[in-house]
Amino acid sequence: MTRDRLHQLCLLLILVILFAPLTSYGERLKDISGIRGASPLQLTGYGIVVGLAGTGDGKGADFTKDSLANLMTRMGVTVDKSALKLKNAAAVMVTASMAPFARRGAKLDITVSSIGNAKSLGGGTLLLTPLRTVDGDILALAQGALAIGGSGDAKARKNHLLVARVSGGATVEREQRTDFSRRHRLILNLNNPDFTTASRITRKINGTFGGHTAKTLDSGAIELMLPSYMKGRTPEFIAKIENLTVTPDTPARIVVNEKTGTVIIGENVRIGTVALAHGNLTITIRKTEEVSQPAPLSQGQTTVTQETDTNVEEERAQVMVMPKGTTIQELATALNAIGVTPRDMISIFQAIKASGALQAELVII
Repeated sequence: MTRDRLHQLCLLLILVILFAPLTSYGERLKDISGIRGASPLQLTGYGIVVGLAGTGDGKGADFTKDSLANLMTRMGVTVDKSALKLKNAAAVMVTASMAPFARRGAKLDITVSSIGNAKSLGGGTLLLTPLRTVDGDILALAQGALAIGGSGDAKARKNHLLVARVSGGATVEREQRTDFSRRHRLILNLNNPDFTTASRITRKINGTFGGHTAKTLDSGAIELMLPSYMKGRTPEFIAKIENLTVTPDTPARIVVNEKTGTVIIGENVRIGTVALAHGNLTITIRKTEEVSQPAPLSQGQTTVTQETDTNVEEERAQVMVMPKGTTIQELATALNAIGVTPRDMISIFQAIKASGALQAELVII
């Protein structure tokens, strides 16, 4: 290959490197944030499950008996409350999560949980139950056969028998009032508030839609103004915002769980200059039984005695010097080199934190 040809190839390689598109490894905004007012609505209701095979509330659940008597009265049936038997009925709480833009007739999954002394909800049917918001507005109606995915009786149980789930067991009757299509101002809420992340999101949005589209309000909220060319196209604007990618900033944090010995270390953790030594003190006590024979003509008795042998061994401590600015990879390599266990690591991090060499947040759960 001639020298001129080599120079041409080198120049071409440099141009490819300089003008090659940079690959983005950020997170989508829809995964780290959400539009204010577009969150699910929690619904709750009180209901009665019937058709149980003798595993209902039984004696002692007077509120279940009152509820069943009131239900029968509303249906035009006069019953003596004292004559009601609750072995086949149980009082339950019904919960559901309603999507922010669920329309009338949409189906919701519901969870049915026993609140009495029932033994099992298996095989039962939930009677018509209104589901309310915290303000008392009825938005959905629930009813249907329960599925618990377990079996058993009072003595032998498989899985949890007091909570059931009904797929599509509720129907939306009233829609949430929303004016998203007419909004020109939106608020983007961060799932994990952080000023650095909020600033990055603002720069990303302004760089895509224009210089006055986004404004950081605080660490957890960003104000969005629809560009003039997006007026009346709010859903489309939100869809474009959600698919922008930003690399969120994470605080330096170490999370340890002393119960399980789990240690999670964030990538931004740095430590100052510190010398780390790790060693174990081992004390071994052995007891040996020996037979003691009396001297001849001493009229003594043969006895069994115990000899105690105590041995103290201290593992030779290995000292590792870690310079200022040590990264998480270097820290993990150093700790593995001296053979520490996860539980030892918890004590080591606590000691480094106490020495002032660790500025990261140490969270113990």
